[in-house]
Amino acid sequence: MSVDVAIVGLGYVGLPLAQEASRVGLKVLGFDIGQRVVDGLNAGQSHVDDLTDEHIAEMQAAGFEATTDSSRLAEAKTIVICVPTPLSDDGGPDLGPVVSAVNTIRDNLKPGMLVILESTTYPGTTDEVVRPILEETGLVAGKDFHLAFSPERIDPGNEKFGAKNTPKVVGGQTPESGDAAAAFYGQFVDTVVRAKGTREAETAKLLENTYRHINIALVNEMARFCHDLGIDLWDVIEAAKTKPFGFQAFYPGPGVGGHCIPIDPNYLSHNVRARLGYPFRFVELAQEINAGMPGYVVSRAQDLLNEDGKALRGSTILLLGVTYKPNIADQRESPAVPLAKQLTDKGATVQFHDPHVTQWRALGDRVSRADDLEAAVAAADLVILLQNHRDYEVDALADKSQRFFDTRGVVTDGEKVSRL
Repeated sequence: MSVDVAIVGLGYVGLPLAQEASRVGLKVLGFDIGQRVVDGLNAGQSHVDDLTDEHIAEMQAAGFEATTDSSRLAEAKTIVICVPTPLSDDGGPDLGPVVSAVNTIRDNLKPGMLVILESTTYPGTTDEVVRPILEETGLVAGKDFHLAFSPERIDPGNEKFGAKNTPKVVGGQTPESGDAAAAFYGQFVDTVVRAKGTREAETAKLLENTYRHINIALVNEMARFCHDLGIDLWDVIEAAKTKPFGFQAFYPGPGVGGHCIPIDPNYLSHNVRARLGYPFRFVELAQEINAGMPGYVVSRAQDLLNEDGKALRGSTILLLGVTYKPNIADQRESPAVPLAKQLTDKGATVQFHDPHVTQWRALGDRVSRADDLEAAVAAADLVILLQNHRDYEVDALADKSQRFFDTRGVVTDGEKVSRL
């Protein structure tokens, strides 16, 4: 085995992991089924926000290479699975990418290997889905090879916490497998946290994101009634978070995006219903509230236009920031998509601007890009700030607008400005 670790899936999770492993001298092989991704990386080009082309060059200098040749997985001592787990049509996890990756690993599994699943999924996946496929080889998990789960905790765009300094939770199929996985990550991660087993590690990831999902839903629901009662929720949150214990600030917004919040808690909710026959009520209520926020923003936009004697149909609305979080290009599950769709369905002319997005393909030609930001702000009947990218001088833009709707609570008071 000439490769220390092979990473299956070279996206926003797999690539930072490969970077940190390379930095401590491990020989890293990246495997991906996307030829364009592999060709780009081998040409020194990064396709994720958190890594630059210079970072890829550093990895290559340390021996990193990418491939679509699955047979090369047989060279690895450790294989880490970092493929996506989207939702299926019935609301449960789509394990297609995971199963495909595990089938590929099975065909190249050797005695003594360590296989780690990092893809977020429901409790029991490692033991009930991954292990049986790998054991089709006749090799036994925990005896002939090691098997573990370690949830990814990558936060794209986070300038403080990355793969190295974010504690890594590890749960093994057996204690010995847990030891092997902890030793692997301990080479390049500052803190390794041992969970009792794979199910506990899988559930820990879902608890982290369910906690956020539910608390965001709480403030989103408060945003509605605080507006109706004439209470400034943003001021309320600022006051509440001065308490040094027992409170963590969460903020309302036009909806939730990314992979973690809108998708991951549903794995747990779906699993509870499927296995136990009753609902995980907090998650289902949170999903209902958060999924309804784009529609609420549209309703508020309609009210603001009415105040100016304008109908939503025929009005020009400019959306600022269509990514799911600030200062990155990632558009996964962005609430800007359902929001823009509802606006266009109601007859509005919708434009967008985002310094990180040159082509927004979500709605095809129904939404056009505003190349001249200041001119578009001045011309629009309503400007809606959906994502507060650092590139925006928001107060200045609000001042140039006819009417400005701030869904992120960042604009100082102004006659033209309304906040969520």
